[in-house]
Amino acid sequence: MKDISEMLGCRYPIIQGPLGGVTNPELVAAVSEAGGFGLLATYITRDPDNLRAQIDKVKSLTGKPFGANLVAMNPHSIEFAKILADSGVQAVTTSAGNPKELIPFFKERGVKVLNVSPTVDSAKKAEALGADAIIAEGSESGGMQGFNGASTMVLVPLVVDAVNVPVVAAGGIADSRGYRASFALGAKGVQIGTCLIASKECIAHEIYKKTICEVDDTSTSLVNLGRMQVRALRTPMVERVLEGAKQLSFSDFTQKNVEAAWVKGELDAFPIAAGQIAGMIKEIKSVRQIIEGIVAE
Repeated sequence: MKDISEMLGCRYPIIQGPLGGVTNPELVAAVSEAGGFGLLATYITRDPDNLRAQIDKVKSLTGKPFGANLVAMNPHSIEFAKILADSGVQAVTTSAGNPKELIPFFKERGVKVLNVSPTVDSAKKAEALGADAIIAEGSESGGMQGFNGASTMVLVPLVVDAVNVPVVAAGGIADSRGYRASFALGAKGVQIGTCLIASKECIAHEIYKKTICEVDDTSTSLVNLGRMQVRALRTPMVERVLEGAKQLSFSDFTQKNVEAAWVKGELDAFPIAAGQIAGMIKEIKSVRQIIEGIVAE
């Protein structure tokens, strides 16, 4: 089975994870220009015109392939799917919810679909729906997660053994060691996220980037929002939530709160997402430096 780069038309089998409110077109284009596969995030972007503008901006910055992530539980996803299909993107990823409408929609239009699966069962269901590949996302990854997830080291080989399509490893990958280990587990590519937040091209606030570069292996926790969890840095606000002194729910996961925390640096507005791999990230680099470091022998 060939690696994921041939399917996606990029140089390296490296996919940019959707980074919510800090996925700017310049970052997406930089990933594609560096040989990876850039992805726009659509969950925070609730405005169709804004999505069209972001697609046009990426196209103005690179002629290389790129795609987008669609969150299945987002009520706007089908509308966004139509925009993406009309735009000519090469591939999309689907996540966070049942992709029973999204996968067939894109398959009918010749767009490759990679489904983010945190369990073997969800991977098998996505394959049955027609997914071209599975992104097996371990529990050490940052951002939105389900409950009772397995680590990448455990999940990837289990999914590889369970499906007949290529598997991409996600969660806990930020350097060449994690990259090589993923292929040893049977993956045909990797998805990276936290290390790209700490990139020069990302619009994340400098406080966000600096915090990622200063933490250690114990500095993230899962924050329960009811319908899902978010792995985030243990900021003072997150510590209050974990201690029961502050309550958060899924209704707090809004564009306003995410932008305030992630883009404006108001760390009390919402948890700032990061994977456990943040403990390995020590400096802010360009996207090209990050990707070339990952593929280095």
